[in-house]
Amino acid sequence: MTAAAEGSPPLVAGGIRRKTLLQSESAQGLALISPTFLYALILLVVPILVVFAHSFWTQHYLTIDHTFTLENYRIALTEPIYLDLLWRSLYVSLMVSLFTVVLAYPIAYFISFHGGRHKGLWLFLITIPFWTSYLLRVMSWKVILGYNGVLNSGLMGLGLISEPSTALLYNTSAVVITLTHAWAAFAILPIFVSLEKVDRTLIEAAKDLGDGPLRSFLRVTLPLSAPGVISALLIVMIPTVGDYVTPKLVGGKDGVMIANAIQAQFGKAANWPLGAALSVTTMVVVSLMAGAAVFLIRTAARLAR
Repeated sequence: MTAAAEGSPPLVAGGIRRKTLLQSESAQGLALISPTFLYALILLVVPILVVFAHSFWTQHYLTIDHTFTLENYRIALTEPIYLDLLWRSLYVSLMVSLFTVVLAYPIAYFISFHGGRHKGLWLFLITIPFWTSYLLRVMSWKVILGYNGVLNSGLMGLGLISEPSTALLYNTSAVVITLTHAWAAFAILPIFVSLEKVDRTLIEAAKDLGDGPLRSFLRVTLPLSAPGVISALLIVMIPTVGDYVTPKLVGGKDGVMIANAIQAQFGKAANWPLGAALSVTTMVVVSLMAGAAVFLIRTAARLAR
């Protein structure tokens, strides 16, 4: 008892010193991340709050009435033109995400499992198209899909059509095709990283237990690479909803998306509060759709195991 009582003060003192050390390390960590946090707060959170505040105000010519109102959200959620644009944007975003992932997965799988020592070279080749401007790539697809384009020339050479056609241009399909190509590399890379982390011994064990190539892929490789698939879907889905350059160049009247309407409200229409309400509504809907996609993919991966 005496020895224990005599040993208590050093233990207490050691605990106090350890606690003080941890507090000082925490303070140093906070000091290190504070500039970055403030930088992100100023550039990301503050603009969103400004847009959110504008959505409850009213535009009167060149002045803004700061009286609280929900009229902008009523217009955004009830006007058929804005609802149609929103659903079209969600449809295009979903189609682009699905097509991009479906096309990107085999490429990422080939590089990861069969690339050997040339994996770096394959990844380098994938990034080559991104050395050119995004606008130039969109204009290239406008040439391919449009009048006197490469596709028309090929079809005419094969005798399948007699006159050039613009059927593949200025519609929703043209927007989906162009965006799928534009975002392909952004889907390949996260899927490749996820496939690289898959333990090959698990695949060999599945084969030793009687699984064929397809069954081992569905039960081992695909579920383990689900994080990469989810990342690819989110990376492609979220930005494509807000794309307004591609629909304007290759979509025409039938390919206009919600971002074009938002850009018009902040431009010629000069109705910032309505544009802000459309922006907030789109952000909320896209967040819900992205959350639903993540939930469904994780559920499917869990059931596949």
